[in-house]
Order: sequence, then C-alpha cells, then structure tokens
Amino acid sequence: MPARQPFTATCQLAARTPSSGRADLHLHSTYSDGTYTPSQIVDLARRSGLAAIALTDHDTLSGVSEALSASSGSGVEVISGVEISAEYRRAELHLLGYFVDLDDPPLLAALGRLCRDRQARFWTMADRLRQCGVTVDEAELQETAGNGTLGRRNLAEFLVRTRRAGSVREAFARYLGDRGRVAVPKARLPVAEAIARVRGAGGVAAWAHPSYYCTRETLAELRELGLGAVEAEYPGARTGRTRELRATAAELRLAVTGGSDCHGPGHYRRAVGARTISAADLDRLRRLAVSKA
Repeated sequence: MPARQPFTATCQLAARTPSSGRADLHLHSTYSDGTYTPSQIVDLARRSGLAAIALTDHDTLSGVSEALSASSGSGVEVISGVEISAEYRRAELHLLGYFVDLDDPPLLAALGRLCRDRQARFWTMADRLRQCGVTVDEAELQETAGNGTLGRRNLAEFLVRTRRAGSVREAFARYLGDRGRVAVPKARLPVAEAIARVRGAGGVAAWAHPSYYCTRETLAELRELGLGAVEAEYPGARTGRTRELRATAAELRLAVTGGSDCHGPGHYRRAVGARTISAADLDRLRRLAVSKA
C-alpha cells in the first residue's frame, strides 16, 4: 500500500452546500499520483456534502476497495472508476471508466501492462535526473513511491519536497515536461481498445478534460467506438466551454460527467467537490453502464 500522508485540519475542502446529489467523479489517491488516501478522500467528500464520488486513479483500480470500505455508513456512494492512458489520432487521451467490474480479467490485464510501463518509465526518469546532476536517493524515492502507479507528478513532488525544485511547475519546466531533459514517452492503449476494455468490464467510458481537438466530429467518431460520456465539468473549463460540451453531448446522446481532478491539497479549484455534476447527470451516466449478465 502507498505511504499514507498525515490527515489534518489543513486538508482542503470545497465550500459545503446542502446535499443535492452532487457528485465528484474525478479523484486521485495515493494509489496513483495523489496525496490523499482513498479513505481520506471519502471523508473529505462527506465533509463537503457530496452524495457520490468516483476514485479514478491512473491505470489502476487498486484503491477502489479501500474507498468502498471507508464509505460504509458515510452516506457517500463510491463508484468504481479508473483513468486510462489512451491514444487517439497520435495524441494522448485520458479515458475515464465508471461502474467497472473490479475483477474483470481483460481490463485488469490491460491496466497491468500500463502500470508495468509506468514503473519502468519512473525509474528511467530518476536515472536521467542523476545524469543531470540532481541527487536522487533511491531508498527515499522508493519510500515515497510506495506501491502506487507512478508518474511524473510523483517525481515532481519529490523534487519539491527535497528542495531540488521550488514548485511542481518548476520541476516540469526544468526536467519533466514533454520536452524536458529527463522525460520518457508513456505507453498508451489505442483508444478503441481502452473503450472496449471499459465496456467489457460493464462500465461507461468518458473523455476526461477534453482537449482543444475535442469537437463534434471527434466525439461522434468516438461514440461509434463505444464512448458513452464526455467530461464537461473540470478545472479550467470556462462556462462557455462547459455549455458547448453539454450541448454537443445532448446532440450526440452522450452523458456528461465531471469532477475536481483532485490530487491532494493545493489550489481551491481542485479541492474535493470543487467541480461536480448533478444527480440527474449521474443517473444518466448510471443508466449507460453495461450489464454483464
């Protein structure tokens, strides 16, 4: 299990409003590149007045069971989820999977391949940091990494914590960005395969924080492959963009999802519950889950 972070009163909360079925369906824990444990996320969700959350760690379902256990008696529904590293038109696309079977062999096999690549990529980048003259203590880094699915953010936060960089942004700018000195390409599933794995596990596939090339044309193309939803509520999405995505989703009969994309304490716009969808949005998404009976 990944190392747990101290949970104190300084943990960031979104402003609480009366519970009206709000759901934050994009959250990361210590099982990938987040700093809250799944149990802490559930508690923050309860304190924020959320009705439901989805734990969507990168390329792993490992933290969902802990979140489910922690949710008992909390009044917070936990939806099984994952954020898959996929590729579409030679670019990276993050695919959210909801309501998936945690024991589905084909999905677990695909995620396992991605996680093994993440491990190898992480340690290659650590070696490249040493070659750049940055002191990296392997034992300390291993303790930091725990058993989560490792990524560049883990390294960036390590560099900040050990005062090798002033901020996560600086760490990416100097070393870890796509064109950085130590960057290593990440393995990605073809988007058709990623969607098929989610649907085969009984789930709904959604395009996470859609990029500039997310248009009606691309959404229609992915819908033909089995895409069921698009994330319209996410940090950085302006009102006009959210409105546009919702209108296109309605036209194409896609569901809408959304969430804070919280990775831990930090900017208030990414606090647990900072971006949510309504109960009606969640019901629409739930109805699209594929029966495995």
